[in-house]
Amino acid sequence: MPLKIIGTGFGRTGTDSMRHALNILGVGPTHHMFELEEGTPLRPLWLDLAKGGTPDWEKLFEGYSACVDWPSAYYWRTLIDVYPEAKVILTMRSAESWWDSFEKTLLRYLQTGDDPNGLAHLLVANQVFHGRASDRDHAIAVYNKNVEDVLATVSPDRLLVHNLGDGWQPLCKWLDVPIPNIDYPSGNTTKDLHEKMAAKGVDLS
Repeated sequence: MPLKIIGTGFGRTGTDSMRHALNILGVGPTHHMFELEEGTPLRPLWLDLAKGGTPDWEKLFEGYSACVDWPSAYYWRTLIDVYPEAKVILTMRSAESWWDSFEKTLLRYLQTGDDPNGLAHLLVANQVFHGRASDRDHAIAVYNKNVEDVLATVSPDRLLVHNLGDGWQPLCKWLDVPIPNIDYPSGNTTKDLHEKMAAKGVDLS
């Protein structure tokens, strides 16, 4: 199935909540880094791509109609051309608050992780942040450049900018669907991610 929604926002901008939201609204299934954990069928294909392989987007997104978060968000410039009919979402928050969340979660995982050939290291640390994920000023500059590039590249009639905390209303209006009678999803907080990693034996504290 072709992608209907392409997420361009970095991890820690509400991408997991957006994943759940799109699934609730019937736009999914939604691709996310959580869908590529050890043992999942698409993980080897994404690892190969992160190592410089040739993408087969149909296979990489097999079973999904939307994507948010890394690794797919790294490739948004290509994906918006491969799927010209897809809508585009930029999840975002202030650069400073993004760094605070990133530093307490994903950066600590990168610093404690022991798998240099995992997606987080190959793609996020090495490609997204050019091997300088722990450099605050550099990481914030990369984050801001991504936001600027999305706004400059994607036509406004195709794009939804969804700030952390915006909830259902702008998303449902943009998709032209009713607002569900449930709270907008709120998951993968710093505490949630620490607990998730602790269950795997990784201490992010």
